[in-house]
Amino acid sequence: MKSTTIKIGLLGAILLTSLINAQQFPLDNLKPRDQRGINMFENPKDSVTTFEKLKVRVGGAFALQFQGLKHESGADQSNPTTQLYNIGNNFNLPTANLDLDVALYDGINLHLRTFLSSRHHNETYVKGGYIQIDKLDFIQKDFLSDFMKHATIKFGHDEINYGDAHFRRSDNAYTTQNPFVGNYLMDAYATMIFAELYYRKDGFIGMGGVTNGRLNQNATGGTSPSVYAKLGYDKQLSNDLRVRLTGSVYNAADTQRLDFYDGDRAGSRYYFVMENAAATSSSNFRSGQIVPDFKNKTTSFMINPFVRYKGLEFFGTFENASGRNFTETERRNWNQYAAELLYRFGNDDNLYFGGRYNMVKGKLATGDKADVTRYNIGGGWFMTKNILAKVEYVNQKYNGYPTTSILNEGGFNGFVLEAAISF
Repeated sequence: MKSTTIKIGLLGAILLTSLINAQQFPLDNLKPRDQRGINMFENPKDSVTTFEKLKVRVGGAFALQFQGLKHESGADQSNPTTQLYNIGNNFNLPTANLDLDVALYDGINLHLRTFLSSRHHNETYVKGGYIQIDKLDFIQKDFLSDFMKHATIKFGHDEINYGDAHFRRSDNAYTTQNPFVGNYLMDAYATMIFAELYYRKDGFIGMGGVTNGRLNQNATGGTSPSVYAKLGYDKQLSNDLRVRLTGSVYNAADTQRLDFYDGDRAGSRYYFVMENAAATSSSNFRSGQIVPDFKNKTTSFMINPFVRYKGLEFFGTFENASGRNFTETERRNWNQYAAELLYRFGNDDNLYFGGRYNMVKGKLATGDKADVTRYNIGGGWFMTKNILAKVEYVNQKYNGYPTTSILNEGGFNGFVLEAAISF
C-alpha cells in the first residue's frame, strides 16, 4: 500500500512538473486552441517547417456554466414517465480536457485529447486522437514533395471531418470556438476509426475519407466501410472580406451500431431540460438534442457558407439526413437549418454579440412528423486570448410529438452563463 502511494505521488509530481514546465510553443500545421483559433476550420497547411526535434506540448481546457432555465410539457404530468424534472437555477458540472500535441518528425504531428471530467462519464477517458502527415520525408527526403506541398494525410480514432458545423461546436470543456453555449440541435459528431486525404490549393479544398462508422470498436463482423467527402472554397479576397463555402456528404451503407447523431459522450450543455423526474445527469446526457434514431444506415449532406466582412460574420448550415433503424424497412428524412450572425469588435476582436437560429424537422420512427426550433441570443468577452466569458438567452420549442411523449408541445427557455479557459 505504501509502495503504491509513493508511486502515485511520484507520478503526480512528474505530471505536475511537466505541466508547469510545458511551453506553449506553436507546432507546424496545428491550429491554436485559444482566441487565435477562431474561424479556423481545418488545421492550416504550410510547407515551411520549424521542426528541430521531438517536442510535446501540453494543453487543456476548462468550462463551467450557471444555468437558469425553465421548461414545460403538454404531456401528462401525473405520469412518472412524462413528469418533468424539477430544474432550478444552479451551476452545472465543471468539465475539463487534457490535450497532448506532439511533433514526432518533420511533417508528422500527433494529437490526443482526454476528457478529465464530462457529463456522460464520471471517470477520465480518452476522447480520441490522430496522426497528421504533411510531409513524406520519413520515407525519403523530398519524397513526393510537389504533391505533399498541397496534400495532408490524417488518420486515427477521432471526430471525422463531415461538414463545417463541428468546427464551431463545444467539445466538452473546449468551448472557445463556439460563440454560444449549446451545440446544434442535430449534432453530426462522432469519434470513429478513420483515414482522410486532403488536397488544398489556391483556396480549393478537397477531402475524402473512410471509416467503419463505429464509436466502440470490436471484432464483430457485419459492418461495411462508411465513406465521406468534402469539397469547398475558402479565400481571403481582401483585407476586409473572407468567403468560404463547403459541401459535405457522409454515407453509412451498413453498420451494426451507427453513432453519428448521438456520438457526443460529453453531453448537452442544457442539463435536465425536457427530461423526466427520474433523470440523471450521465444517463440523460442528450438533454435538448434531437437524435433521428438512425441505427445502421444513413446518408447525410451538409452545406455551409461562411462570410466575414470586417467584424461582421455569417455562418449557415443546411443539412439533409435520411436513414432507418433496425426495425424499419423504409428510410426517413430529417432536415436541419441554421444561421448565425455575429459582430466582433474591440481590441483584437475580444468582444462579440449575435444570434443563432436553428430548426430541424423530420419523421419520427412512430410515423409522426415533428419539428423543433431554437434561437440563441448572446455575446462574449475574451478577457485574454485564453479566457472567455459568455452569456446567452435560449428558447427552444417542440411541435408534432405524440401525446405520450414528454416532448409533446414542450419547450424550455432562459439564460446560461459560461466561463471557459483553453490553452
